[in-house]
Amino acid sequence: MIVDCAIYREGRRTAGPDDFSDALDEARASGDAFLWIGLHEPTEKEFDRVSSEFGLHPLAVEDALSAHQRPKLEVYDDSLFAVIKPIVYDHDSDSVSADELMIFIGDSFVVTVRHGEGAPLAAVRRRLEAEPEVLRHGPTAVLYAISDAIVDHYIDVAGELQVDLEELETQVFAPSGSGDAKNTAARIYTFKRQVLEFRRAAVPLAAPMARLASAGVPFVPARSQPFFRDVQDHLTRANEQVEGLDRLLSDILSAHLAQMGVRQNDDMRKISAWAAMAAVPTMVAGIYGMNFQHMPELDWIWAYPAVVLLMAGAVLGLYRQFKRRGWL
Repeated sequence: MIVDCAIYREGRRTAGPDDFSDALDEARASGDAFLWIGLHEPTEKEFDRVSSEFGLHPLAVEDALSAHQRPKLEVYDDSLFAVIKPIVYDHDSDSVSADELMIFIGDSFVVTVRHGEGAPLAAVRRRLEAEPEVLRHGPTAVLYAISDAIVDHYIDVAGELQVDLEELETQVFAPSGSGDAKNTAARIYTFKRQVLEFRRAAVPLAAPMARLASAGVPFVPARSQPFFRDVQDHLTRANEQVEGLDRLLSDILSAHLAQMGVRQNDDMRKISAWAAMAAVPTMVAGIYGMNFQHMPELDWIWAYPAVVLLMAGAVLGLYRQFKRRGWL
């Protein structure tokens, strides 16, 4: 469905025809205006008319409809096609998800196709409309503003993940008897999946941003390149943050596995120590339970208490020895 459609002349929103085909003709005829049309999860039938009116390349149209694309930048004869993946951080579940945004830039037009709810296009449009000096640079300004907003949000999400990782690190190194340490391995794995989702959105975007910051890209004038270089710098910062999170997360996982191994060894030592202490009286009782006919000590008056004291003394000696070695 079409969310918004407007003509911008000299950086300001102006009234225009309701039909976007007529609006595009008017924008092109004036020479100093462009049309920005925004769509949210359009169907193939809805997008057919848009693609035919704007002359969009069939391969780009297919990508825009099917979604599930990697961030990329493609140049066609009549348009520039960019795919960006906004990141959404859910504070209630502390989870990360990625949506998709496709942007078509061409002669006096911008077409944005949004999949999901994570793309901040409404906020970007309002901000640009409040800054006509930026918007008067045309469709390239829209591409820059959208990229800048999404990449800045990457940095915000990376900060949220840093806080979550610190909490997770506290759980990993909590005392072994703490209830918060339960299911730690599952939380580490889930967190690693979230970091992977972040990296799938942010890392591949580095190449398109570097290309936009360089010369020779159609529909991107030279005066816009420094702005895209600024976005590239912010993206590099976000990627460095998420790579640091990934490395630290791997270290935490290794530390957790090492802790589990140490705890298992401690448990095995304790079990072995108690089994050894139980084996002594069991052995003595087993000897006297074999019912031999000739056992001289059976006729002694103090034989029973002596054997009991022997077993107790042996168990006590083993207990003190294991305790001294830290097995108990």
